[in-house]
Amino acid sequence: MAYVAETIAALQHSSPAQREFYQACEEVLLSLQPLLDTDPKYRRHNIVSRIVEPERQIMFRVAWVDDRGEVQVNKGYRIEFNSAIGPYKGGLRFHPSVNAGVIKFLGFEQIFKNSLTGLAIGGGKGGANFDPKGKSDNEIMRFCQAFMSELYRHIGPTIDVPAGDIGVGAREIGYLFGQYKRLTGRYEGVLTGKGLNWGGSLARKEATGYGTVYFAGQMLADAGQTLEGKTCVVSGAGNVAIYTIEKLQACGARPVTASDSTGFVHDPAGIDLALLKQVKEVEHASLARYAEQRGGVRFVPVSDYASGRNAVWSVPCDAAFPCATQNELNGDDATQLLNNGCKLVAEGANMPSTQEAVSRFLDAGILYGPGKAANAGGVATSQLEMSQNASMQQWSFEQVDARLHEIMTGIYRQASETAREFGEPHNLVLGANIAGFRKVADAMIEQGVV
Repeated sequence: MAYVAETIAALQHSSPAQREFYQACEEVLLSLQPLLDTDPKYRRHNIVSRIVEPERQIMFRVAWVDDRGEVQVNKGYRIEFNSAIGPYKGGLRFHPSVNAGVIKFLGFEQIFKNSLTGLAIGGGKGGANFDPKGKSDNEIMRFCQAFMSELYRHIGPTIDVPAGDIGVGAREIGYLFGQYKRLTGRYEGVLTGKGLNWGGSLARKEATGYGTVYFAGQMLADAGQTLEGKTCVVSGAGNVAIYTIEKLQACGARPVTASDSTGFVHDPAGIDLALLKQVKEVEHASLARYAEQRGGVRFVPVSDYASGRNAVWSVPCDAAFPCATQNELNGDDATQLLNNGCKLVAEGANMPSTQEAVSRFLDAGILYGPGKAANAGGVATSQLEMSQNASMQQWSFEQVDARLHEIMTGIYRQASETAREFGEPHNLVLGANIAGFRKVADAMIEQGVV
């Protein structure tokens, strides 16, 4: 494993204080050892050292005026990581936690996630340390316009196609697109996640959550099981979590939790989806409001969580769906899940499990779907939106959903078959990482040293 240590040490020297980025790189590189041992061409072409360095890193100041007339300043990012198999593709995240290390980890993961979809999209990510919470619509509009006034120089429908992520939904995409159109005079598919009236795709909002459940269903089908009747715990209360819950219920499962920055709810009878959507999508309220509106529900505030723990993972379940954010499930949480009988984990968020948690899941032999495979439905449907824009058509919800199901099945097959190829049939982390890496690395070799 000397090459892993050497690579991480080099990154720590050239890109200091980027903990999440080092974690993402280490997780992928450790999985690649069997491939590198059997095929010397990747070492010969020094692909590992090349693939961990972004092709381009863009950082810029975002100055905007708030409702009090005061000038505010944030930092914006776009990491164009790898374009070997297509234009850069990945979301924009607006959240106070955003920094260069977070964006680089997300962009690095995006390379392999996008590769697994089988679609012609490279890896990228962007965002800003701006918090939309508590801001007026006019403040968000002014920020988005200021952000796009710099970003527009670097993107285009065959260059780099951003989408939404945490803090960037339909409202923000609308403001960003409007400013892009004003600055360039072009009406083109430069962003995905657009409104349905002006180039958006049906099923895009649902895609990541639905796709995660489709992936879980494939894991269970290979084990001779289904989701029917299974008790599920879900973290998060945004798009991914809500539509994971929706699809789980459609499959006959019983999701019993949701969480947000204030705490989590445990609804033993099963989450009331209509009420959850009302609280989070309409009222934009805390989940405490959900508990106030529905009897028999327990709301646990974050202040009551045990130190270093995420209490949502203490609820007994058959399956867990981390759908909130990175590193939300640690080794102790994993042990609690396993002790409570959890037999499946499918990740709807990006890198939600720490490396210690992943190791415990793999050692326990449960069904484990890593985020870069299990949550690829969102970016896959973004590419389907790009295809619709290019042909100036809009497909039906059923067409998009059927294509999404087909893509998620294909991702599972790739990861599963690759894991078997390298002698670890239950290790989808290894399978997904090698399958995603091999396609991109081969393209890089064929395109020369660029």
